[in-house]
Amino acid sequence: MSASSVDVVKVSEAAASESRPKRDLKFWLIIVSLCVSLFCSALDFTGVATALPTIVHDLNGADFAWVGTSYAISATALLPFNGGLSEIFGRRLMMLITLALFALGSALCGAAQSMEWLIAARVVQGLGGGGLISVPNIIVSDLVPLHERGAFVSILGLSWALASALGPLIGGALANAGQWRWFFYMNLPISGLAFVAVFIFVKLPIPSGTLQEKLARIDWGGNAIVVASTTSVVIGLTWGGVNFAWSSFHVLVPLILGAVGFVAFLLYEGFVPKRPVVAWSLLNNITSISGYLQTFLHPIITVACIYYLATYYQACKDASAMRSAVLILTLALVSTPALITMGLSVNKLQVYRPQLWLAWVVYLAGIGSLIAVDADSHVALPVGLTCLVAFGSGIIYGGTFYPILSPLPVTENAYAISFLYFCRSFAGVWGIAIGGAILQNQLAKKLPAEFIANIQAQTGSASVELTYSVIPLIRDLPEPLKSEVRHAFGESISLIWKVMTAICGAGFLVSLLMRDVPMHTKTDQRWALEEMNRNTSSLEQADPDLESPSKEMSSPTSTDHLK
Repeated sequence: MSASSVDVVKVSEAAASESRPKRDLKFWLIIVSLCVSLFCSALDFTGVATALPTIVHDLNGADFAWVGTSYAISATALLPFNGGLSEIFGRRLMMLITLALFALGSALCGAAQSMEWLIAARVVQGLGGGGLISVPNIIVSDLVPLHERGAFVSILGLSWALASALGPLIGGALANAGQWRWFFYMNLPISGLAFVAVFIFVKLPIPSGTLQEKLARIDWGGNAIVVASTTSVVIGLTWGGVNFAWSSFHVLVPLILGAVGFVAFLLYEGFVPKRPVVAWSLLNNITSISGYLQTFLHPIITVACIYYLATYYQACKDASAMRSAVLILTLALVSTPALITMGLSVNKLQVYRPQLWLAWVVYLAGIGSLIAVDADSHVALPVGLTCLVAFGSGIIYGGTFYPILSPLPVTENAYAISFLYFCRSFAGVWGIAIGGAILQNQLAKKLPAEFIANIQAQTGSASVELTYSVIPLIRDLPEPLKSEVRHAFGESISLIWKVMTAICGAGFLVSLLMRDVPMHTKTDQRWALEEMNRNTSSLEQADPDLESPSKEMSSPTSTDHLK
């Protein structure tokens, strides 16, 4: 390399260093605001599972799965929409709207007088909850370049992990005390605090244009198709094997319509709208495709663990809602340091593939080992095996956005991140639905016939939800009926782990498709803090030959970074 070339490199590196935004008090107050917002969503998401048996019992409900899936439908279906809206109306307004919707939904959940009311309220809550996951991460991508983002992902992960640890404990404690409504009501002051913090501190650029012009930019057709398709698939998954047989038209029709709808959505996005919700450019390289597939497969397993480990402890080990929350606390306690380790290792080593490969192997070992757990296993066995699951899960959760974002221009961050969280949230629906369908179908075969007959006689219905509605009854059953019911649950849940092991194996295989793509060192200047814009302008004036970061981001290709 010539001396002149070395000088150019030194000037470029110095300019890049100087052009980074100063991480002063304003910057860190924004990060704190985002952490509080994420805390709201995580607290609710993780705490509902432990309180659910008590809630279903108190409201005399049958459609237990819809408490989780109704939230997931609304959160998932609008996640791609959130990315487009944040580009059109700005990040700050989207954060305020999602916080307000989440608070409203929480109030309605706490006031629910029936399962139908609760399910409808969860839909409203999900409309805000989805945005509380995606928009904070979009804002972080605006402020921190990808190659430095590992440390900040760890910070946000700490907020999520703290809420994940507290959520089951608080939900279980309130359920045991017969005060499960306060689990939803407590979201109101936390959401209010987050709302005020975002309003005061998150002052990022606002796109220009009139309201009419902004509304005209929205891909209404694409959003309508993806909402309808997502809802259709979830209805089929929720009804399958529980309300109707898998072979019935009630299940097959919504599943087929949903699948056709997703194909139509992708075709529509490629040819019709000027500003598509999911542009084809997001999926034009194998590394991003691998990242999205890993993002989809991972939450299926994790959400199934959260829901059905709690079910195992309560049904097979006579654990109260509170005790089951303590027992699954391992997931949060181990996944947190794993997530932090992933972020710091990426920052230090500037690679992400080896960590993800190792995580999938550990994850697979943990899920596969849970198959051996039965109703008579000592409680220490599933708790210990959950450590393996949590370690792998934490690394994967904190790492899949690297292969997704690295090959793409930073100008596509908002859309790419929204689609990432769409995949993650939609997968959670599959985790709940697949586990619930397996459990319901297996219990129908394995529970003693007289026990099912007694439940049907009490409810006056031939179609009975055999999971959460009967768990509170197991503790008081006489022997040997109690043991028979416990073993039916243990064998049924074991089949869930077999299915999840196969899904985990698929996740490891698709992770092998990733290429070694360098991470971005620049951010999107359109959304930078004012300090960043001033620094960039002064640099360009001092050295007009220095290429502007915005020019680099405007590159039409997304494969320039591939090695």
